[in-house]
Amino acid sequence: MSRLGKITRRTLLVGAVAIAGGAAFGIYQIRRPVTNPLRPEEGATLNPYVIIDQSGISIIAPRAEMGQGVHTTLAALVAEELDADWDEIRVLHGPPAAAYYNAALAHGALPVPEYAMRDWQRSVTEGLGAVTRLLGLQVTGGSTSTVDAYERMRHAGAGAREALKAVAADRLGVAVDRLRTDKGRVIAPDGTEIDYRDLAEAAAARPVPKVALRPPAEWKLLGRSLPRTDMRAKATGAAQFSTDIVLAGMKFATVRICPHLGGSMERFDPAPALAVPGVEHVLDLGDGVAVVARNTWAAIQGAEAVQIDWTPSPLPATTEAMFDQIARAFDEKPNSRMRNKGRPDDVAAGVEAEYRVPFLAHATMEPMGATAWLKDGHLTLWVGNQAPREHEKAAAEAAGVAREDVTLHTVFLGGGFGRRVETDVTRQAARIAALLPGTPIRLTWSREEDMRHDFYRPAAIARMRGAVADGRAVLLDAQIAAPSVTRAAIGRLTGRNIGGPDKGHVEGAFDQPYAIPNYRVVGHLADLDVPIGFWRAVGNSFNGFFHESFIDELAHAAGRDPLAFRLDHVAPENPVAAGVLEAVRDLSGWGDPVPEGVGRGVAMTWSFGTPTAVVIEIAREGRTIRIARAFMACDPGQVLDHAIVRAQMESGLIYGLSAAVMGEITFSGGRADQGNFPDYDALRMHTAPRIEVAILQDNPHMGGVGEPGTPPAMPALANALFDLTGERIRSLPLSHHAEFLV
Repeated sequence: MSRLGKITRRTLLVGAVAIAGGAAFGIYQIRRPVTNPLRPEEGATLNPYVIIDQSGISIIAPRAEMGQGVHTTLAALVAEELDADWDEIRVLHGPPAAAYYNAALAHGALPVPEYAMRDWQRSVTEGLGAVTRLLGLQVTGGSTSTVDAYERMRHAGAGAREALKAVAADRLGVAVDRLRTDKGRVIAPDGTEIDYRDLAEAAAARPVPKVALRPPAEWKLLGRSLPRTDMRAKATGAAQFSTDIVLAGMKFATVRICPHLGGSMERFDPAPALAVPGVEHVLDLGDGVAVVARNTWAAIQGAEAVQIDWTPSPLPATTEAMFDQIARAFDEKPNSRMRNKGRPDDVAAGVEAEYRVPFLAHATMEPMGATAWLKDGHLTLWVGNQAPREHEKAAAEAAGVAREDVTLHTVFLGGGFGRRVETDVTRQAARIAALLPGTPIRLTWSREEDMRHDFYRPAAIARMRGAVADGRAVLLDAQIAAPSVTRAAIGRLTGRNIGGPDKGHVEGAFDQPYAIPNYRVVGHLADLDVPIGFWRAVGNSFNGFFHESFIDELAHAAGRDPLAFRLDHVAPENPVAAGVLEAVRDLSGWGDPVPEGVGRGVAMTWSFGTPTAVVIEIAREGRTIRIARAFMACDPGQVLDHAIVRAQMESGLIYGLSAAVMGEITFSGGRADQGNFPDYDALRMHTAPRIEVAILQDNPHMGGVGEPGTPPAMPALANALFDLTGERIRSLPLSHHAEFLV
């Protein structure tokens, strides 16, 4: 199998875009070719996405595979145009390299609702993708992977195909346009076939052809459900995650960091740990210790045995005090008014409500971990991550080596949800390896360490005012307060302070396709230093709950059916969003009589370019409530793999329902009270609802699918609980207010 090495000098122009006139960064900087980072030990690389050697075709995926199926879809983009044999391809994760920049990260840069963007505004955001290129933002997140790759990776496949055909044409003395390709071969009119493997090295030296892409009507792979490229390895146990790496002479480590967030370590006594059989080292990390042993269990036992005096946390002492701090943001100058339509101050409110949501952990099934080996001044790492270049940089700094002396392998991720953008575990592994040069180190966090040192989804508060007249909403006035995820996470990644209006803080509220004449959304940023970060759906995850719960309250105040009320306000604003409401209405049989003891709720959120509507049906079972059925309708535009879209919608829904029912991180003395799944549970197979999904393709612009299922799940469940009990719940988790079957 081809192995990925360091940068070569061959370049390829991939998806170059320019801001009008190229003045912002210099026309050369924008249009210059990106460097191909691939240097296979055998075979040839035709561009940053294709390696062909005597073993066959390897397709390089620039985004992390964390169970969402992205390696399958991205590989299919290349294979479709390359005419590769799907059953024979291999998929490898690309190395840290600027060539794999994610231009789609900039698609949400403008302070306007995505559904209402005009063509010129979309052109501007495509131009802003140049920023991600210059910064080398190789990031998996924001439900952008397929959107970003859709044209670029198809061009890579098409260009490689035509280069291979050109070599074959010269050898056969046949015009290129008389040749065809199929399953990794160039085929002449007389039936002569030449395997790509015999053409690759010569093709690699050819100029990159400019080729028109095939229309969807000619697709053979895209648009259908393909066997997952990671399925066999995961089913047989051959797939490698961060803590599956085995190296000769390896030692095993874990860490114990100050549990009082923002605090540190005053002193420690390693003697009790060193008395644990198998423990070999206790290392001072400043804010805690690393214990190195002959196996992971011994390391964890040793870490628990270390006697440590911690310094206190500077954070508010209780969760309620943290909410008080968040609420004080309402008294400060607003950060944003992303939507400010009509004259909200002139309309008397008929409905007022305050909503609250808690801090949430990512709770990835695989705890944080990494393997690192510093040998002869060169650091090699194996780590599941969502931002390879940032992890490479962090590792170099932690180990005290130059960045070019770091090789980082991105392996499979056992869940990400935004958590593995963060570089903390990579820094720790690199530092431990540097303290023990020549010894491979496999670092594994305990579940308790993972949950108590997360970068949490922030707690948030919304204060809502609304009014209805003649069966319609005439006012929606929202104030939203929370710490800023954007400023915290981007600041950590870039080392820069991010200013200006924070769009991510109010996404899911200001950008919803409702025709309401007086519609204002105001964002207030709270000054609270709890570590927070990107969590599946980010701001949409709390604003979706706020917005769609309040829309439901307005519907009931107007005496209207909640779904019909939504349709009346959405249809004039956006037909695509109206389409998903109509689809979920029909799929669920909304409006049909339901048995006694059954409640239904609906919600719709437009996020990451994809409107998604959800109907939740709950039923009483004795003294408990079962989440019985869920119906979803989404419209991500062009669908490349229906099975993957369906799986992602179901996954997002269950993630959102789990958070709505029981997700909550609380604090005492700056220490998270929850440490493991008995304290922070999720829906299980026997308590998850039966799910039906309708996938529409009327959206003219491709949207993401990894996150849009999460935001509407929470309010749909809360609205169903109101339908069943008559009690309006305005804070999560719902388990504080009702007994669910979990």
